[in-house]
Amino acid sequence: MQFEVAFEPVAISQSESDGLDDALESARRGENSGFLTLYRELQPRLLRYLRLRTTDGADDVAAETWLQVVRDLGRFRGSTDDFRAWLFTVARHRAVDAARAARSRPSVAVADVAVLDSAIAPSAEAQAMEKMSTDQALQLVATLPPDVAEMVALRVIAGLDAATVGELVGKSSGAVRVAVHRALATLSSRPGVSPIEVTP
Repeated sequence: MQFEVAFEPVAISQSESDGLDDALESARRGENSGFLTLYRELQPRLLRYLRLRTTDGADDVAAETWLQVVRDLGRFRGSTDDFRAWLFTVARHRAVDAARAARSRPSVAVADVAVLDSAIAPSAEAQAMEKMSTDQALQLVATLPPDVAEMVALRVIAGLDAATVGELVGKSSGAVRVAVHRALATLSSRPGVSPIEVTP
């Protein structure tokens, strides 16, 4: 059985953006509902990025990321796009810290236990298909050189623009565009992968 894996850039519609703007303002005022909306919208993208960035413990790194965001949210100034860029910058720093810590001490694997809120969880079938497709996509991206895989993840999974990705990884926006374009072209040429496009 062969599955087709497609990479689609994350696009945020105007209505989603407006909803996130409202949620961000609400979260800044300390309202739990605003933070919960931001978390529900951005956590899946954050985990996908961290699964590429870290070999183990993406959930732990994501939790540390959100803890720092909650702690510093009152000082944050900017738009929803700025917030997403800040969130992924914090996540990248936490991932680097986690990698350093992992190198300095041995780790013991334990079973991964996920608790789902049935009120917001999609059907088991939908989850299985999304996980299979996401896992296959992440496996493909992981075959790229690590620095290129990170740029692809930040552009395609996180939905950050080339300039923001460039700031995060220390490259020009043009270099990011070229690297991501070449990487996606390479991945698209593999059997069973749909053509991949990312908006500039």
